[in-house]
Amino acid sequence: MAQLAHEAAERAAVAIENADLTAAYEVFALEEQIQAEHARCEDRSVILLALEAPVARDLRNVVTAIQIAEDLSGIAGGLSRVADGVVRKFPDPVAPAAITRQLSAMAAALVGLTGAAIAVITAQQVQPDTTLIPPDPAVDRIHQQLLRAVAEPDWEYGNAMAVETALLAHHFERCAAHCVRIGRLIRFFHTGVPLSAQTDEE
Repeated sequence: MAQLAHEAAERAAVAIENADLTAAYEVFALEEQIQAEHARCEDRSVILLALEAPVARDLRNVVTAIQIAEDLSGIAGGLSRVADGVVRKFPDPVAPAAITRQLSAMAAALVGLTGAAIAVITAQQVQPDTTLIPPDPAVDRIHQQLLRAVAEPDWEYGNAMAVETALLAHHFERCAAHCVRIGRLIRFFHTGVPLSAQTDEE
């Protein structure tokens, strides 16, 4: 699922940057695959919990898998909404050039974060006192910049574009947050440190 989410992030980045209809539809197809895998993961987890009655680390493994699958499903859903924005605006760019550049930067950051998610999920060991997927400061910075821009009195692109820009930035921000949470879940799995006790400063 993480690999598929990474591929979806890559295709969404291309779709946003180039107003690429093919890339947008590839995001839709990848989301379908991710949601199918999510359903299988849920089914398998329910069977394990009901029939195997796991305890201790095994239980933590199942619970962590359920939550990570939910986060990856959330990433897929957010990227699908981004792709939908590209499709609705095609053949025009999803936003004016300056805005598109900022959205593309958020998309590029998300590609890096989903790649990091693959790495931590497949890692055999982790550093116990380390934030495994730190938030990318560029994501929050650009998100806030875009929210301020669309609220300015001199915003010149109309209300519809303001709403669309804010929504696209929100989808990327939420996808990035899912990646950070996956890192925390993996740390919980390996160390038992609950998410509420983890901070990004570690």
